[in-house]
Amino acid sequence: MATVVYDGYCNLCNGTVGFLHRHARPGTLDFVANPEPDQTTVVVIDGGREYTKSDAVLHAARYLRRPWPALRILRIVPRPLRDRVYDVVAANRYRWFGRRDTCAIAPASSASAAAGSANARSRPTSSINE
Repeated sequence: MATVVYDGYCNLCNGTVGFLHRHARPGTLDFVANPEPDQTTVVVIDGGREYTKSDAVLHAARYLRRPWPALRILRIVPRPLRDRVYDVVAANRYRWFGRRDTCAIAPASSASAAAGSANARSRPTSSINE
């Protein structure tokens, strides 16, 4: 099971987590809202590997029901270009989509992830190719 660690203050991030939660195959994704307000990238932890930025988004897509896994075709776009687009959106996410005053709670089915991935919030992240 993969764990998605996201910015719990970000409206875009919370909306994306809601989308992932609704479209994920059962038992494939857990979610942890990072209570630190300065998270700069989503992190997907899967099989001991950490994926960040566009790699994280595309990796999470593999766990969705059809037709969403087809988004993984975007891996043909060079990572520096994908990550540049990601960085522009991330840098403007509060301005474009708003910010919550308090950290949102992950979807109810993710309670086990909070306990199992508590140390994910303090680990350094790196982008890893499959």
